[in-house]
Amino acid sequence: MDPACPYLLVCTGCDWRIPDDGLAMSCPRCQGDTLLGTEYAAKQFTTTPEKSGIFRYGWLPTRREIEGSSRPAVYRGKGFAKALGLTDLWISFSGYWPDRGCRMTSGSFKELEAFTVLGRTPPQSGVMVIASAGNTAAAFAAAGGEGVPRLIVIPARALPVVAAAIGAAGPSTDLQVVALEDATYNDVIEFSKKLVASTPGFFAEGGVRNVGRRDGLGVVALAAFEEMGALPEVYFQAVGSGAGAIAAHEASERLIASGSADGQSVPRMFLCQNADYAPLYRTWRQEPYLANAEAPLDLYAPELANATPPYLVNGGVRDILRSSAGDMLIADPAEAEATRVMFEELEGIDIERPAAVAAAALRNAVREKRISPDTTCLLNVTGGGRKRLGADLAAEATARQPAAWIVGKPHSPDEVALRVLDAFASGSGPSALLPVG
Repeated sequence: MDPACPYLLVCTGCDWRIPDDGLAMSCPRCQGDTLLGTEYAAKQFTTTPEKSGIFRYGWLPTRREIEGSSRPAVYRGKGFAKALGLTDLWISFSGYWPDRGCRMTSGSFKELEAFTVLGRTPPQSGVMVIASAGNTAAAFAAAGGEGVPRLIVIPARALPVVAAAIGAAGPSTDLQVVALEDATYNDVIEFSKKLVASTPGFFAEGGVRNVGRRDGLGVVALAAFEEMGALPEVYFQAVGSGAGAIAAHEASERLIASGSADGQSVPRMFLCQNADYAPLYRTWRQEPYLANAEAPLDLYAPELANATPPYLVNGGVRDILRSSAGDMLIADPAEAEATRVMFEELEGIDIERPAAVAAAALRNAVREKRISPDTTCLLNVTGGGRKRLGADLAAEATARQPAAWIVGKPHSPDEVALRVLDAFASGSGPSALLPVG
């Protein structure tokens, strides 16, 4: 194994393996039918405390560290646990909560994947195109590009979230923003594909197929294991594509294989979605849904509205639900909002809507006696603390909101691509851009 790259890419379908070039997203034999995994030279779970943020963990597919990352805050829940009637609830909080040592200025656990993906990607590879409902875009805006230009594509309604992240991190000439008017997450995904196809200067970040994403998000499980000293029995998380849940499952399997969690089982995965738009939930339950149906624009947690998640691929959502004896759950907007308010009152920190969906699903599962009161449970709070960024910073971020490329649905991706490439070539930051639509 190359000392400069202390891991291999491994196909979960045919066992094809190769040293990582930082850009591979699929097996040349199996194509899109499987997910690539990673095989590290270091077989034991270890930490390097002197390294900052997520890079204290050795199981990351990176060749360089990106400054500014933060690992999740993992702690034993008290107020929320008591209200639910759970005696062993642990919370993994990703967001902005300096009191607990968590400083993800985007307010989202997507920073775990952003820093890892950027640390994996070779500089001068081209322009990375990232499709996002908002949180992933904010995370890639918060993380320094370190020689990797980033083009983030979002629905226009997500501009405030991205603006806040840019306001906290400062503008960068390595970052451009395209915002689609009246768009859903699925519109953003399709437009991004057309942008990538329009020029060889762009490449897709890869989503769940990028091992950097999954192993970065797997830090949630590694940090929890480090703090808890054991794997949880059950794991709750809100999901859109399911990348974070797949990551937690893969990291748990790696901990068991290493002997660190010898004799333990992978956690039962309880994955949660909006009640009014739940493709994974309905597919898991074999309930019909229109694959091409658009998610409502007023969806409670639009980040969870991926219509084409990796369900059937080898190593995808169906496989982790089956192998962990897990289940898909839903929560309606009223339940989620009531639980969001409840969590903030009891734990002392605001949480984002996707996390509220997971917290509400956990609350329902306890009420329905699907899990016993003494079950060791890990709740992944995937975003929060944006109120803690402070009114002053919020005002500054709003003032620095990027005049992004505002694009109507009929607008040509080719024209947008040309303008973005010109902006990168001229070194114009997001605040210097003019709308095109």
